[in-house]
Amino acid sequence: MTTTTVTKEQKVLNALQEGRTLSSAQMKSFFNVGNPQAVIQQLRFKGFPIYLNTVTDTKGRTRNVYRLGTASRAVVAAGYRAIANGTV
Repeated sequence: MTTTTVTKEQKVLNALQEGRTLSSAQMKSFFNVGNPQAVIQQLRFKGFPIYLNTVTDTKGRTRNVYRLGTASRAVVAAGYRAIANGTV
């Protein structure tokens, strides 16, 4: 029987791909991530379009949550231009 180790980064990515939104506090408590911003940055460097949104609950409290989105055409085009120009 083989076991596979799932990294904290992969756990965060799986949750985002399931459609969940995650705050930094949730990443720390659910996945034991020490530095949530660093995990998000690594996922962004790997090409995942992760966005930070501000949400307000029914009591008027606001918090920031990360979500996995779809990159706009302009962002994709800029990436291809950077590759073509050799800047990446």
